[in-house]
Amino acid sequence: MEAWFERYLHRHFDALRMPLWSEKPAPTHPGPLVIYCNHPAWWDAAVIIVLSGRLYPKRENRAPFDAAMLARYRVFERIGAFRVDLDSPRGAAQFLAAARAILTRSGTALWITAQGQFVDVRVRPLGLRPGVARLAELAPDALFVPLALEYAFWDERGAEAFAAFGPGIPGTELAALPRAARLARLEADLTATLDRLSADVISREPERFQALVAGRKGVGGVYDLWRRLAARLAGRRFDPAHHAADGHDRAA
Repeated sequence: MEAWFERYLHRHFDALRMPLWSEKPAPTHPGPLVIYCNHPAWWDAAVIIVLSGRLYPKRENRAPFDAAMLARYRVFERIGAFRVDLDSPRGAAQFLAAARAILTRSGTALWITAQGQFVDVRVRPLGLRPGVARLAELAPDALFVPLALEYAFWDERGAEAFAAFGPGIPGTELAALPRAARLARLEADLTATLDRLSADVISREPERFQALVAGRKGVGGVYDLWRRLAARLAGRRFDPAHHAADGHDRAA
């Protein structure tokens, strides 16, 4: 399923990019991981699945999922999603009980869209739900890692997907804080990661990123057929990308 979602991103995006300053978090951390992120789009689930498969193939990757949505997209249940009823007062208790069971095992990673609903990437404050801060009490040996997600259109037909990890914070350090301060610390770390990623996205400079997944270039159809013929007549190699490596528009 991870390979299927990677192909799915390949078909629908120009690329999934990670800035060069973002590194795989905690490759040698012996305990569980809590990777919490913002929630800008439906595509977040697909991006998380690809990241978890690429970066943590040996960990048990799990994620809470709205029960109503999971009933519609059952495929996610088969690859690590578990039900949380967001419209019920029991939802928070469901989440904490499931998270406790997952985080007692060292080789696990819990991925959380911590805003709990779709929120534009520019909204501040982020408004993280308090449940993510409670996890430090349940799993002080976990490492809490912020993950920033963003999507934008650059020069190609398809959109660009972006992901960046910030520095992790040990659960013991978080657990020592009052709950309100704990949540504020988690939100501040994710906000800083989002702001740094956005600065790179705004630059529109691909050299600031590594492409984890490269998508299809060009417009397709008759337009690209005409461009291919024109390149052949001119004795040039056809490159479907909208811009050449030197930055000139190939459609011109």
